Amino acid sequence: MEILADHTDLARVDVSGVRRAINVGLLEGEELRPGDWILIHVGFALSKIDEDEAKAAMEFLESIGQAYDDELAALKESSLDPFDPIGRGEA
Repeated sequence: MEILADHTDLARVDVSGVRRAINVGLLEGEELRPGDWILIHVGFALSKIDEDEAKAAMEFLESIGQAYDDELAALKESSLDPFDPIGRGEA
């Protein structure tokens, strides 16, 4: 969604409707723009991927069913965003 102007190693992203700040420091030198697809693990951007790769990853996650639904529910209840300590996800 956006690179944070005062923290250029952080980006606010949308993960299945949940907004979070993630660290993009591992992608230094990569051109990142709103709308890009990023592979994220435990709050870190690991790589920029294309839309086909993102779609395949989402289809896999959705295919595992309840475990994916439980993970999304836990994500929505947590607050990992240092700029949103209440976890509302409002920008």
